Amino acid sequence: MAEMTTGRRERKKAQTRQALADAAVRLFTEHGFDNVGVREVAEAADVSLSTLFKHFPSKEALVFDLDEDVESALVAAVRDRDPGQPVLHALRDHMVHTRTAVRTDDPTFVLVESTPALRDYARRMWSRHENTLAATLAEATGLTPEDPAVTGLARFALEAPSLARASEDPARAMRDLFALLEHGWATTLLARQEVHPSRDG
Repeated sequence: MAEMTTGRRERKKAQTRQALADAAVRLFTEHGFDNVGVREVAEAADVSLSTLFKHFPSKEALVFDLDEDVESALVAAVRDRDPGQPVLHALRDHMVHTRTAVRTDDPTFVLVESTPALRDYARRMWSRHENTLAATLAEATGLTPEDPAVTGLARFALEAPSLARASEDPARAMRDLFALLEHGWATTLLARQEVHPSRDG
């Protein structure tokens, strides 16, 4: 019985959190982030202001309701990878499956990109994810969290989606970016030249 009560309580919390996030994005998109207060978001979701702050520590956080889930998934991609699978491949597959479907015309993406406060928050959020990912990579490889190999891979993995999104085929672009990291510039350039020989050669 206690388990059922706990499950019901968790579902209720998740529903409230989702209602707040949905209301926030809708209001911010319709009226502009700076023109909407947290009280208006709470009222739109039919909850109290104190309930809103139990779920979200700041106004900006309302737009990034999946923040913790994104970080947990990054950690799981490395820790729970198949036996023998290199961490680089595990990260590549995770980023292809989770970060290449984000469209640049998605309302939330447009909202973040057009709002300085949200862009700043996003940068801090991704910096935190980068530190967590670097620590997880260090744990998986036996290197230290400060080793450029793990800090560089963590930075690369989290920056790659912004480059891949500019491509007509983001998933392929993401794989190409990770191939560049895995095989190096000289090998990648040689492969490209074999497919697209220069006019001089």
